Amino acid sequence: MRRDGEPDGDGGAVDSALDELYVTPPPAFVSRRESLATEAKGAGRVSDARRIRAARRPSLAAWAANLLLRSRPEESRAFLDLGQALRDAYRSLDADGVKELSEQRRSVVAALSRQAAELAAEAGHRLSDPVLREVEATLRAVLADQDAAGRWATGRLESALTPPSDFPGTTAVRTERPRSPAAPTRTSTSTQDEVAERRRQRQERLAQQKQEKLARQKQEKLARQEQEKLARRQREKLAQEKRERLGRAREAARAADQRLRQARDDLRRAERQQRAAEKQREEAADAVSRAEREAREAASEVKRLSGRGT
Repeated sequence: MRRDGEPDGDGGAVDSALDELYVTPPPAFVSRRESLATEAKGAGRVSDARRIRAARRPSLAAWAANLLLRSRPEESRAFLDLGQALRDAYRSLDADGVKELSEQRRSVVAALSRQAAELAAEAGHRLSDPVLREVEATLRAVLADQDAAGRWATGRLESALTPPSDFPGTTAVRTERPRSPAAPTRTSTSTQDEVAERRRQRQERLAQQKQEKLARQKQEKLARQEQEKLARRQREKLAQEKRERLGRAREAARAADQRLRQARDDLRRAERQQRAAEKQREEAADAVSRAEREAREAASEVKRLSGRGT
């Protein structure tokens, strides 16, 4: 918020200054921060100067990750897209699918980490093995965690990120149908006719109960078959969805890997062309020097022969 009498800040200018600051090598960070803050204050942007001075110097690993994002925007966007695809896939993939995606993830993370190391070396700072491991951990966190991906996407990390643990699986729950209690039996003592009548009635009830039991069993069997059919369809649908998500995630990983390889090839080609251009420039400069020397020698010879030389 602007204080009374204080000029408003320039959001675009301060963002550009901070973007530049977070790709400045850490040893030069403090001096560059002071220079940018002084420039902002001299231009009357006091609030911008305060924001710039509040920026914290990043660790070497965080700086390398920021440098990678700014220097390789296309590969970085593809990497962020891959992270989103992987996070979506992990929510439902089985163990085999997760294992395969993890192997592809390691390949892409290793390739990007090498690019970060190359960029840091070009800027005059070789990354040690512990620092490189911090860069790899940061990239794994970007793939696994949405918040980490958002923080890296700003290009202003101050410290390395830590990846979260793997996504938990699901636990199946089984239920059992309680058994129906057995029907009680009754006994009695009476005359022979009463006993016979009761026996007949009991047999009828037993027969009726048996028929009812058979009918219930048939209905339950049909219901179980229908449930099993529905469950089988659901499993097939989920399996198909998993295969489709896995396929998309694999394709995204392959595309990202291909773009990384192409970017490395383009970089090597540009470096070769630059070296060739420098060599041609040097040869041309040598040729000009020789021509000038020969011209001077020829002019001297002309003067000497014409009698005007000393």
